Amino acid sequence: MQTVLSAVLPDVPRAAAIWLSLLGVVVVAVAALLLRPGRLRLDPAVRIRNAAMPSQLEQALQEREQSRYAQEIAVAAERATTTAQRRRAEWVAAQETVEAAWQALEAAEAGVRRLGGAAAMPLPQTVRTPAEYADRERYLHRAALDAYWRRELSVEQLSDVFAHRDGWDPRLHPVEQELVLQRAIRDNLAARHVAAQEREQAAWRAAELAVAAARSLREEAHAATGRRVAESASVLPLSEVLRPSTEQTRENAVVARGRAAVPAF
Repeated sequence: MQTVLSAVLPDVPRAAAIWLSLLGVVVVAVAALLLRPGRLRLDPAVRIRNAAMPSQLEQALQEREQSRYAQEIAVAAERATTTAQRRRAEWVAAQETVEAAWQALEAAEAGVRRLGGAAAMPLPQTVRTPAEYADRERYLHRAALDAYWRRELSVEQLSDVFAHRDGWDPRLHPVEQELVLQRAIRDNLAARHVAAQEREQAAWRAAELAVAAARSLREEAHAATGRRVAESASVLPLSEVLRPSTEQTRENAVVARGRAAVPAF
């Protein structure tokens, strides 16, 4: 018995020292928790916010991508605006061409009516000789050439005049020849007016599409810039995220459809 006690007693002080050391560590930890309770507390809002926040590298990459996209859209909107301005100028020029063609057609119609009344009256009788027919033919050719150089006759009509086909008879009286010529001029100007109207309609459609494209790209550029600013300011405390926001609306002006509705830039 004495041998057992003599073997155990020398280790008692060492064990007591170890237990006292452990007890001291526990006491210090408990005291720290009691004195600073908020230091080791894990706030759920902070944990959620930290988990939702992207890393600094990801945020930098996103901002650079958004900046590049906004710049590209801004350049595209600038080019689309220039194209819309050019298309609108072409449409205005086409409108002026239609107006000029209509005025020329009205003048030709008035000439046909005037000559029609003159041709209805008795024509002076002349001796029908080869020289008279040659004079009538020269008059027809000269009058047709003058009308062609005034761009009142097409080259196809002038070819018909010199070939004496499609109703062109050099033996007719000069008054009758003038009436036939004025009718041909009227028909040519009417076809030119129709073609000018078709070009004007095509120019109007192209201008309207160009304006719509430019407007869409400008809105997208504005939205891209707004998204970039919103994303840079989107990291908010949880209380700010949960706070209800007031939606703001932007009222767009309604543009009436029609050729006069193509706006100027």
